[in-house]
Amino acid sequence: MTRIATAATLACFISATAFLSPISPAVAQGGSCKNEAMSKDGKPLAGAAKTSAIKKCCETAAVSKDGKALAGAAKDASVKKCIAESS
Repeated sequence: MTRIATAATLACFISATAFLSPISPAVAQGGSCKNEAMSKDGKPLAGAAKTSAIKKCCETAAVSKDGKALAGAAKDASVKKCIAESS
């Protein structure tokens, strides 16, 4: 009986963690912020709008392994790497 309760509790925790994750969906699924650079009508952005959208996505995705937002040099490095991968 204890195993069933523990398995159900673990399944609920995993589901809640995935649902409440602060990481953007494109990054969490292994994609890049380039995939999120879309206009409201679903068309890909270009130029400065695309660059701005990618930078905003990368700043949002700059979190540590434990889910806390990065700061300082760690955040700068993470954002720089993300932008390079998304370009």
